[in-house]
Amino acid sequence: MNQVALPRKVRFFNVVIKGLQRVGIALGPVTVLTVRGRKSGQPRSTPVTPFRVDGAEYVLSGIPGSAWAHNVRAAETVELRSGRRTRTARMVEVPVAERGPILRAFVEQVPRGVEMMLDAGVVRTGSAEEFEAAADRLAPFRIDPA
Repeated sequence: MNQVALPRKVRFFNVVIKGLQRVGIALGPVTVLTVRGRKSGQPRSTPVTPFRVDGAEYVLSGIPGSAWAHNVRAAETVELRSGRRTRTARMVEVPVAERGPILRAFVEQVPRGVEMMLDAGVVRTGSAEEFEAAADRLAPFRIDPA
């Protein structure tokens, strides 16, 4: 697939979500992930939507090559904020061979995430089969306690 970028409306909503979370307003399952930049060392924040599979919690880096995923790979811990609740966690990238069931669960549990990825051109149909077939490009991260 070609290079993809966040659609303008997603960038706008990300700014709004981060602002509302900063003042303590939770927005359903959306959580703001903050991680230190691997080059700058400055905190970088992005909204993510955690989902559960077999008792474990995950987030998906749905835009291949996203900066937050590179930063998470380099960081020991991240901060996850939902409204007034903040927790520190470790994030572990799931090996490609184990991603299929997690990507299928994402399609079922995070329809707005699927919509965003359709808008960005990451996927064409948004089917569970398509997500599973893209396991080499879509990186789920397991959220573990720090």
